[in-house]
Amino acid sequence: MGQYTENTDEKARFDELVEDKGVKILIDPKALMHVIGTTMDFVDDKLRSEFIFINPNSRGQCGCGESFMTSGAEAAKSGGSSKS
Repeated sequence: MGQYTENTDEKARFDELVEDKGVKILIDPKALMHVIGTTMDFVDDKLRSEFIFINPNSRGQCGCGESFMTSGAEAAKSGGSSKS
């Protein structure tokens, strides 16, 4: 299970720094393979104002959208391998 978090200001030694349009995102190297291809958008409508993540690797997520599961995580739980 992976998790999107927003609680750091400092880059750790092996963190991957992604920067676009003035926004900096730090990615832990252990999480990198789970978030490759993820896009982020900001939604501001009558019901919500929030960032949303569209992760092509996600095979399921929690109700709040912070945690997600990838096929690799499912395979690790079952002891098998993931093939697409």
